[in-house]
Amino acid sequence: MAFRPGPLVNGPKPLVIVGGGLAGSLAALALTERRPELPLLLLEAGERFGGTHVWSFFDTDLGEPERGLIAPMVTRRWSDHEVRFPARERVLALGYNSVRSADLDARVRAALPSDRYRLGAAAASVGEDHVILKGGERIEAAAVIDARGPGPMPGLDLAWQKFVGRTYRFDRPHGVERPVIMDACVDQDSGYRFVYSLPFGEETLMVEDTYYSTSPVLDVPMLGCRTDSYARARGLAPAAVIEEETGVLPVLLGGECASLWPGEEAPVARLGLRGGFFHPTTGYSLADAARNAILLAGLSELGSRRLHDFFRARAEGLWKERRFYQRLNRMLFRAADPPQRYRVLEHFYRLPEAVVGRFYAGRTTALDKVRILSGRPPVPLGRALRALREQRR
Repeated sequence: MAFRPGPLVNGPKPLVIVGGGLAGSLAALALTERRPELPLLLLEAGERFGGTHVWSFFDTDLGEPERGLIAPMVTRRWSDHEVRFPARERVLALGYNSVRSADLDARVRAALPSDRYRLGAAAASVGEDHVILKGGERIEAAAVIDARGPGPMPGLDLAWQKFVGRTYRFDRPHGVERPVIMDACVDQDSGYRFVYSLPFGEETLMVEDTYYSTSPVLDVPMLGCRTDSYARARGLAPAAVIEEETGVLPVLLGGECASLWPGEEAPVARLGLRGGFFHPTTGYSLADAARNAILLAGLSELGSRRLHDFFRARAEGLWKERRFYQRLNRMLFRAADPPQRYRVLEHFYRLPEAVVGRFYAGRTTALDKVRILSGRPPVPLGRALRALREQRR
């Protein structure tokens, strides 16, 4: 697509991206790689890009342009992964990848010239042509993108995926060969619970205790103890905890994307969770963030109004395409008793690998939907039907 010259190129004002988390960093990287002539400024409140996180994705989540953007910061790729349930264990030949925030941070610092980013720059407010930092400094901008992470989510019907993950270094090989993305053979005392394990090296393993919960409250000490107990129960004595990650991600049960894009505010584009760009069931946002970054770099007009209208329309379109996931989420939370919620996922994993891959990629087909809902339901039939038919809020 040909670029249309305009104020962003001819004037001194930069395109300012507020927030150096995953979405903001990928947007800045895509623009730097594909549009190096554009003035750009990436602002991050913290002292490193990406905070302390691990983002993971399946090979099938991304297209070729997105893979090219992500590839330099992938910490580890595995050719397969595993799930474990009381009545089903399975190894799936779907490639799995993880990006650690340290590698994202290193990539941004290496790719962006030092005058194109600022750390320790927390925004107090954003407008279509400026950003005001918490210290009072005003930064003039040709256009602004808000990628500061999740804000208030009024009007949405939400549950939560919440977790505490610890990366351990052991004094001997831990023996975990591949990612175990769901081990639900653990106590189901607070709704659907599973443990997630990523073997980053022979003696380095991330263990994450995860809950699908109706409450966003996260008991970090308790979940941290549970990760330690999980490791010890498998004969692993941690020599050191080298990193800890916490998270509370939205699981969408109902509501409209427009509630995240209030019309009375200045026309500022939103990326990441703030703009509603996340998988409705997992809360994961990497695939949408990578695709949005590529799309951003290909736009011919980069004014605030154009960016706002483009990404709002894209967010609303994705929510319509993924409405089916909201129905499944309601079945998980409202049709199943908390200790039995794992059965919904156990039932799902009977499906072919291609169906599983499309589900996590957010590209479930009409035939996939029939397959997902076919067979004897893993929850009481009456409750399942009510949850599936429930009017969206």
